[in-house]
Amino acid sequence: METLYIKSTTARKMINDLQEHLGGTTSSINKEYVLTVDNNLAVGTISAVSIKKSITYIAFDIEFKKDFKLVNTILKSSPIYFTYCSEGHVEHSFSLTGKTNTLDAFQTAIVRSGETVNNVYHFVKDTAFNFSTIVVSTDDVSLANNDLNSKLNQIFTSNNNTPHFMYFGSYNLKILEKIKQLEAISQQGVVRRLLIESTVQTILALEIQQHTDDVEFAKNRFGSLNKEEMETVKDVSLFITNYPEKQYTLKYLSTKSGLTPSKLQEGFKLLHDRTVTDFIRNVRVETAENLIKTTDLNISEIVYTVGLTSRSYFSKIFKEKYNCSPKQYQDNQNSLAATA
Repeated sequence: METLYIKSTTARKMINDLQEHLGGTTSSINKEYVLTVDNNLAVGTISAVSIKKSITYIAFDIEFKKDFKLVNTILKSSPIYFTYCSEGHVEHSFSLTGKTNTLDAFQTAIVRSGETVNNVYHFVKDTAFNFSTIVVSTDDVSLANNDLNSKLNQIFTSNNNTPHFMYFGSYNLKILEKIKQLEAISQQGVVRRLLIESTVQTILALEIQQHTDDVEFAKNRFGSLNKEEMETVKDVSLFITNYPEKQYTLKYLSTKSGLTPSKLQEGFKLLHDRTVTDFIRNVRVETAENLIKTTDLNISEIVYTVGLTSRSYFSKIFKEKYNCSPKQYQDNQNSLAATA
């Protein structure tokens, strides 16, 4: 069993602490730091970026070759860790020997240790891990009057029964989608910086909203669906996203997934905050928007490609989402291409 220690909440220092234990090479551009490791301890990357003085985003896409414990050591006051698991599962405990709780794939956790206890993540060797954490620091005196920090301190604080705050939430694919958007940002310079900042703050907002929703519906947090059924709903979602042209019915999806129509609807509401029909329609519109930007297909061809038959209906739902007609959007894209 190996132990890693992170002694800071800033991106550069966090990456330096990890490199000290794991080795590897680091690179940095515009305050984004990446550690690349390929040795007998681990294979993969760890990236970190400080969004504001009080907020740092760190993402792990890594496979450890030994069992590891990642220890966030005690600071002047305990930061709040908003963690989301995209792949695999992560064990968490307060202190090295404390009771562990499991954070599954597509699940969010918000944890904050007491002032005398470390925050610890446990990793099993030879397992692919893809998870990220937004660290909100509360130990800087200059942040005392910060409105965001003040509100987060009020919400995510321990009660009299425990020195720690711990929340393991419902499954949420919206956060996964935003993380994938973050990973796909290709722009450089100030545009990249602004996109990263806005996306990370959106992820943070979604995590806080998830906590709010779960508290509100605490008596029935997961509804009638278990973990395996929620994963099936995710598979159905990905199938629809990959094949938007198919003519879907609730009966067909129910037969394909083995879930009842009511469970499918419940799962889609939990994961996407949409009905099945709304999700299919949104996927088709977003696919069409991407085709307008990246292909030479005309609007009628795009309508057919995404599985719709009525151009007027397509124009209606496209305008509802993008505030312009498909033709106006295409003309604007052509104008941008001509001046590039």
